[in-house]
Amino acid sequence: MENENAIVNNKELRLEVKNFNFYYGQVHALKNIDLLIERNKAVALIGPSGCGKSTLLRSMNRMHDLYPGNRYEGEMILYPEKLNIVSPKVDPLEVRMKISMVFQKPNPFPKTIFENVAYGLKIRGIKDKDLIAQKVQKSLENVGLWNEVKNRLNQSALGLSGGQQQRLCIARALATDPEIIVFDEPTSALDPIATAKIEELVNVLKKEVTIVIVTHNMQQAARVSDYTAFMYMGELIEFGETKNIFTRPSKKLTEEYITGHFG
Repeated sequence: MENENAIVNNKELRLEVKNFNFYYGQVHALKNIDLLIERNKAVALIGPSGCGKSTLLRSMNRMHDLYPGNRYEGEMILYPEKLNIVSPKVDPLEVRMKISMVFQKPNPFPKTIFENVAYGLKIRGIKDKDLIAQKVQKSLENVGLWNEVKNRLNQSALGLSGGQQQRLCIARALATDPEIIVFDEPTSALDPIATAKIEELVNVLKKEVTIVIVTHNMQQAARVSDYTAFMYMGELIEFGETKNIFTRPSKKLTEEYITGHFG
């Protein structure tokens, strides 16, 4: 697949995972993963605890580099740059600007609401105060938070509710104009109303950015994703359009997991 536009089966790619393996020290955690992720689509990673979902997600953001002894094999090619984001020659900070991450629990910095969203822009070396202010406002508008916080931008982000904090973290992720946002169970710590807002947001955001989301909630996967990957024991068992995975999976193991007859 060497063509310039990275188009496969009439679909424009954003990320190609090729024969990817990951090791925690001597533990072979991910085994020969191959995955094609389309531009402006949402992909859900599902499977039982410990199957490798979050490990794969964090590989996309190079989070494993923060701990010694971890290593990658294979490739993750980001398009259109054709950049192998797991290459040791590529700076993890560059990867994290292109692939932003939203964690399981809201993790706003102990700074003002404005400074939280502006943080990545300043790390990028942007000094134009007007441009920063515009990007902060646009990011907060994109997550439906601007009208709720516009009069208290200089107050601590820690004063927001849990759901607001998570939307703030998504705004912070959006501010640097990433190509992909990866979500690691972003609603597991939220109440149903806040969860619904985040799910609505995911459906809106994928018009602008590619999304990969880890979730234990299969109903959530069905609601927010275009494609679903089922993982088990560090392997990718099945990948396809979400409606097909949930209604007519091709693998017995997938069917057992989806129908609750697993294990």
